[in-house]
Amino acid sequence: MSLSPAKPVGKRASKILIVKLSSLGDVVHSMPAVHDLRLALPGVEVDWVVESAFAPLVARCAGVGRVIPCDLRRWRKSPFAAQTRSEWRVFKQTLQSQAYDAIIDLQGLTKSALVSWLARTTPRGLRYGLDNQTEGSSFEAPARWVADVAIPMEPHVHAVQRARLLCAAAMKYTVTEPDRYGLVAGAFAVSVPPVKGHGSNTFAPRKPRVALVHGTSREDKQWPLEHWVVLGQRLNHSGFAVALAHGSAAEKATSEAIAAQLEDAWVWPAMGLDALTDTMAQCAGVVGVDSGLSHIAVALGLPHVQIYNFDTAWRTGPHCTAPKAARQVSVFDSPCPTVDAVWQAWESLDTPVLCR
Repeated sequence: MSLSPAKPVGKRASKILIVKLSSLGDVVHSMPAVHDLRLALPGVEVDWVVESAFAPLVARCAGVGRVIPCDLRRWRKSPFAAQTRSEWRVFKQTLQSQAYDAIIDLQGLTKSALVSWLARTTPRGLRYGLDNQTEGSSFEAPARWVADVAIPMEPHVHAVQRARLLCAAAMKYTVTEPDRYGLVAGAFAVSVPPVKGHGSNTFAPRKPRVALVHGTSREDKQWPLEHWVVLGQRLNHSGFAVALAHGSAAEKATSEAIAAQLEDAWVWPAMGLDALTDTMAQCAGVVGVDSGLSHIAVALGLPHVQIYNFDTAWRTGPHCTAPKAARQVSVFDSPCPTVDAVWQAWESLDTPVLCR
């Protein structure tokens, strides 16, 4: 399968700006659109505006040239502070230092519309954006007003497909091939600590390691702690070591509570998004709730089970058209999936690859 090439429409767009500011999962879901653009428009240059916290991840997306970080979330808390005004001026100068043949707002919110409006187009360049809200996604009218071309979307569409279809409609090509994220791991992985009771020079056999992602910004997306413990015990008994991620003091406490009841568990230290991505990339697989880290696991192509307490996996879960679909599945039940259901999903995946 392949992308149908873009149809000639005057001057071919050679410089494109993607505007997708946040959140982490939404940023990850937009990455396959960059791969599409590169296939359909040979030689295209793609820049991306994103919140600073997610800039290290976007910098690892193959095909993205310049990453333009911003801090709108922080700036709006103190818009008139001297530091905010100074940082805003720098951001605006950086954004406007390059003119674009196409500016594509993949977010559809007032803040992304503002960035699209501020960015410069070439004399024949155009701004593209969403014409309507899609099911389960946010949308604000200024996104339509700012766009020179507002593109209608089907109401029921996966988040990955929404970004891909918007770019395809803007640049006049057809999406036909499976999604490819192009997320490339780097060299910032944190090393596994020495085995307790052994010297640092002891070469103990390394087990394949499965990361458990229990943290999420919404409490109603969480999976019970006792479920994580039982799952971790099953993984240990099946020959896997367990890694536990966390992004806050509360999540670290949960990781430690789970690890305390497992035979072989490693609570990851606090680390930046780049190191977190690289460390996860060395795992044999991931089991996690609907969260940004779980979506990174999907983008890395890792064997992955994604846990849903709501029937929204159709919109944000592992995308069924991907060639790695047999390695990545979602599990949904209310009030939450059972351990048996998640374990059965894990065992249905392709055999995990050992950690390096």
